[in-house]
Amino acid sequence: MTQQMLADRLRRSKSWVDKIERGARSLDRYSVIQELAHVLRVDPEVLLGQQRPMPAGPPDGVDDIRAALARYDTPPPQTAEELRRQVGYAWLTYQHAHYGQLVRVLPGLLDAAQGVRSAELLLQAYRITSLLLVKLDEPDLAWLAADRAMAAAGDDPILAATAAIAVAQALRASNRDRLALTATLTAANRILPPTPDPAPPLSVDHDVDGPHGDQTVRQPHDHGGEGRGWSAGERAVGGTLLLQAALAAAGCGEHRRADELTERAARIATNLRGYDDRHRTSFAPITVELTRVLVAVQRGDADEALQRHPAIVRREAWRGLPAEYRGAYLVDVARAYLQMGDLRGAARALVDADSVAPAEVRCRPLVRTVIAEIAHAQPAPAGVARLATLVGLTR
Repeated sequence: MTQQMLADRLRRSKSWVDKIERGARSLDRYSVIQELAHVLRVDPEVLLGQQRPMPAGPPDGVDDIRAALARYDTPPPQTAEELRRQVGYAWLTYQHAHYGQLVRVLPGLLDAAQGVRSAELLLQAYRITSLLLVKLDEPDLAWLAADRAMAAAGDDPILAATAAIAVAQALRASNRDRLALTATLTAANRILPPTPDPAPPLSVDHDVDGPHGDQTVRQPHDHGGEGRGWSAGERAVGGTLLLQAALAAAGCGEHRRADELTERAARIATNLRGYDDRHRTSFAPITVELTRVLVAVQRGDADEALQRHPAIVRREAWRGLPAEYRGAYLVDVARAYLQMGDLRGAARALVDADSVAPAEVRCRPLVRTVIAEIAHAQPAPAGVARLATLVGLTR
């Protein structure tokens, strides 16, 4: 990122950035440090030189989240603006994969959200909660939070579609891929324009085997939908639902369908340019490519997955993805290397994941199995022996 690019994103002058870099001017306000950290996609403590050691193992506090989900009393009212700031902070914490910190934040956020009359903010609080609980191997509790998000959405199609993303992830984590496929396709069909393809519309039949402004984007074939266009935000949510549906289809063994859904998402991503990602989807051509790799892993085609992978992580768009997204993807790539019997490749992917998002490797129970399998090699590949020690697999 050049000084001018950084200055533009901070809405400051290039001279200001230059003085900060040279030490001619100090960063003496934490709000500015937070703003700079957000643009650079790092934790504020990195800029302050106060990084703390990353603890290993699932963070304590899930019982507090469970208790917050079980409370039905209305807390003292809070302003929507204050809650919006809290939700924004929670999203930033999640995207930087600071799961221990987020566990401590969520009970208070859930309580506060109950006292504000904003369906969108309540939905976002439940959605973040569901996403974190999936990471911490609490799929049933994640499903409860996602269901609450769906209830908060009410009759709003775009909010319901956003909530359906969390529902799908929780269902897939519970090995309920068929239900996830149905939920995602139902939601996607409500908000996406009719497909111009000669193929029939997306089916939800249970018995089938096999960044600036929310700009309205119209294509020549758009029609229906009560005579309106489909906004870029709606397309991004719809495209994300299609990617979740593709992963669910792959989990059901419907590999051809998974490829078709991924292709449709790719066409949507191609037509999106610079939209405000207010629904926190990170949907873009790069996420479609990551999904192609994950679908290949799901169907056991590790060779295809690993052929695609190196080119993806060299792209500039890869570095723009949230740390959580990249870390989770690299863990899945490590699994693909294991399928190929390439322990060194798996080790490299895990070490890379740990450097990008340490909590993805050290806090998720799922990853312990991957680390253990790699660490059993004699001698253990470089880096993995250290990770095994960190997560308590060796003494």
